[in-house]
Amino acid sequence: MQYTELRAEDNTSTVTHFLLLGFSDLPSIQEFLFGMFSIMYLMILIGNSFIIVITRIDPALQTPMYFFLANFSSLEICYVSVTLPRILFNIGTQDRSISVLSCATQMCFFLMLGATECFLLAVMSYDRYVAICNPLNYHLVMNPTKCNQLAAGSWLGGIPVQIGQTCQIFSLHFCNSNQINHFFCDLPPILKLACGDTSVHELSVYLVAMLFVAFPFMLILASYTKIIATILKLPTATGRAKAFSTCSSHLLVVFLFFGSATVTYLRPKSTHSPGTDKLLSLFYTIVTPMFNPLIYSLRNKDVIAALRKLLFRK
Repeated sequence: MQYTELRAEDNTSTVTHFLLLGFSDLPSIQEFLFGMFSIMYLMILIGNSFIIVITRIDPALQTPMYFFLANFSSLEICYVSVTLPRILFNIGTQDRSISVLSCATQMCFFLMLGATECFLLAVMSYDRYVAICNPLNYHLVMNPTKCNQLAAGSWLGGIPVQIGQTCQIFSLHFCNSNQINHFFCDLPPILKLACGDTSVHELSVYLVAMLFVAFPFMLILASYTKIIATILKLPTATGRAKAFSTCSSHLLVVFLFFGSATVTYLRPKSTHSPGTDKLLSLFYTIVTPMFNPLIYSLRNKDVIAALRKLLFRK
């Protein structure tokens, strides 16, 4: 299939679409990639839907911790659905063209949901902090109203800023090329296509990343510093092991997500390379959401017990 490529000497007003190159440099394994991503998408949908359903129907899981976990699983389904269906469409049809409006919409939703994930992970760490460091007042502090407010704030908190950032990025002129060397519309590859000096926009991206990535991560670190200090003061090894087990799954997810996201968005533009960006993006957009249900279920005795009850009840 032939595409219209924009060259640097072309008029900037001709940019009406981009080309998502994705994995076009691997022509011999396109069918394998389509099958692999299809299976991964199904695993993400099934695994996270299972978490949502089981936390709804099992009375033992009607707690703030599992309320936030259900929100997190819903988020993962939305988050991966912003990118993976488009990847499958591009590979399946070999049509890699995407309009500027569609590209901006995809990036905006991706950034908003990414901000939600950062906030929600911070809220989940706060929930564990209250549960372990202030157990007597846990249900008083984490009451249904407070939980709903924290969840709503996580979902809605990043919307205004990310809409503004998307509008700012797509107000730029794109004259270097219209080929995005990525599998979805993300900030670093889009900025590479912009004309002229983009240092102000790079600074804006950096500041927003500090707000939505670094700040929640610092809150999580502060929460877990106090959590670990409290756990180490527990008198019995059994108590310490039980307390650590309630936090280990969440902590693992935090480092998987924030580690790859931090490297992607807090690096200078000059250090970005298409191969590294694609690998990191695959990790936090697809691989992490796929493993989250396994991490939270296989390492969680309450979820395993609820699954057994569901499967073996008369």
